Parts: sequence; C-alpha cells; structure tokens
Amino acid sequence: MEHKYPFSAIVGQEKMKLALILNLINPALGGVLIRGEKGTAKSTAVRGLTDLLEQVEVVEGCQFHCRPDSSDLCSDCQAKQGSFRTVRYTRRVVELPVSSTEDRVVGSLNMEQAIKKGEKIFEPGLLAQANGNILYVDEINLLDDHIVDVLLDSAAMGVNTVEREGVSYSHPARFVLIGTMNPEEGDLRPQLLDRFGLVVEICGEQDLDLRSELIARRMDYERDPESFCQHWEGAQRELRQKVEAAQKRLKQITIPERLYRDAAKIGVALQVDGHRADITLLKAACTLAAFEGVTEVGRRHLVTVAPMVLAHRMRRMPFDTTDGLPKDWESVLNG
Repeated sequence: MEHKYPFSAIVGQEKMKLALILNLINPALGGVLIRGEKGTAKSTAVRGLTDLLEQVEVVEGCQFHCRPDSSDLCSDCQAKQGSFRTVRYTRRVVELPVSSTEDRVVGSLNMEQAIKKGEKIFEPGLLAQANGNILYVDEINLLDDHIVDVLLDSAAMGVNTVEREGVSYSHPARFVLIGTMNPEEGDLRPQLLDRFGLVVEICGEQDLDLRSELIARRMDYERDPESFCQHWEGAQRELRQKVEAAQKRLKQITIPERLYRDAAKIGVALQVDGHRADITLLKAACTLAAFEGVTEVGRRHLVTVAPMVLAHRMRRMPFDTTDGLPKDWESVLNG
C-alpha cells in the first residue's frame, strides 16, 4: 500500500495550501495554478489532497461516477433514473500526462458504429475519469495550448462535449483543476492564465526553523512512511472534517451589500481587465469565510484572497518583476 505524504505535514507554503483547500471546498472557483521552482512541494501537496477527499455514493457501473442525487447525470444514468443501484466510491487525483493527445483527454466516438448502425459508442477519456475528482496536470505550461483550453472550458462548464463528423456526445465533467509549473520552463499565454481562478507563486522556504523542520519531517517520512502517516492521521481527519463542514456551510454565506462595491474598488484600483476577477474574488472570499466557520464574508476575507485572485490578471509593464499589489489595502478600500 502506497503511503502518500500527508497534506497536513507540509511545512510552510501557507498560500499554496490555502488555494488548494479553497478549490477543494468550492470547485466553482475555476481551479488553481501553482508556479514555483522545482523541489518546492508542488506535486507533494496536490497528491496529498487524496486523503482529504471523502467517499461518496455513485451509480454502480457508471463510467462517469455519477452521483444519484446530482442534476448532472450522464445519458445512461438519466435513462435508468430511479432504478439504479449505488456503491461507495473514494474520490481521487487523476493525473494528466503532458504528452496526452486530445482523444486521450476528451475521449473518442466510434464513427464506424455511428455511421453503420446509428449508435453512439463513446470511449471515455481522462475527463470522464476526472468527473467528481481532482484533475492534476504537472508542467501544464508544456501542454498543448488547445488541450489546456479544452480543460479550462470543461472545468468552467462542468460538461465535456465530443463532436466528430456531425455526431456529438456529452457527459458531466465536474472536477477540481490543478496545474503546476516551473516558470523557468516557459509560461502560459495570458488568455489561458486568466482562466485559472487562483494562481499562487511559491519558492523554497527561507526561514531556518521552518526549513529545518521540513528536512526532519521528510527524513522521518522516508524512514518509515506508514508510521509517519499514522502520526498525522489525527490532523488529516480534522482537516477533512473542516473541509466537509465548509462545503455544507458555503450556501449559507451572506455577502454584505458594501462588499460588492469593495470588490469593484479593488478591480478598478489594480486596473484588472474584465469582470471575471471581481466575481472570483467574491467567490473565493465566501469560500474562505466558510472554511473559517463564519456565515458572513468580510473585508479581511477579500484582502486575504486578493493576491491569489488578482496578481496574474493585472496589467504589467515589460520587465516589471514586482507583483504590483498594494501594501495598504485599507487605503484602496477607503479611497
């Protein structure tokens, strides 16, 4: 049995961990992109999310893991609605290799059967496996732009549609999209970058105490992975319960009227193009409030999530290496 490094045992990288948890709670945020040099726990953190995923009831035999209480059922489950059996399913992380072709990602239609017999025979791709799960793309900047576009479209719409020679097939594709990349190997096009709900920049830990603790924990894990994971099971269970509680609380979060204006002020002050950023800012703030266990979102929630929502959407001058974010958020909000 493989023992993945526990998410709760990761030292530092608080922004990265928060961005991942917020997307786990609310996939509607549009995914998260983690940019950082190699060896900064990007992949470790993503794979560690596996233990935070709960078991769910799904339709037995469904290749898309449809949930019986969902409004997004595949055509097969819709046809036998009310008469299907269910099984327990453990959600997981589905990894998409950078060498994947479009057919491998979206799936394919058997055109011979479609033309001869009029039957839609669909061969599922990775998006079918990803439905209800986490879809992880390491080195996403090396993936073909068209495939990145397809992933972002599916993540936003919650549906994957395959069209070939006038024949189309659609199935639910609701997943948490997580991409990681090393900026030294090239960046994503700005148009694609804007489609990610949250983006986090990370680097190696510079605090000596934290760096020492990081080394010690990693050595303990490699020495005895099973015992190490058992030691952290309590913290993992506590975090898992907190995430599940936040998912249930999310619909109860209220937004004071003034916060709509605050979100607009921030977007205007930082010269952010379009309105996707403003909307994502409020969604992320609501998700953070739910995670903290409160029922009303406040300014501090906006300010906490603003850097990961806005930094990649701001206008930059050539060769500008600063993040461009204000040091004093209160002056922006009160201006």
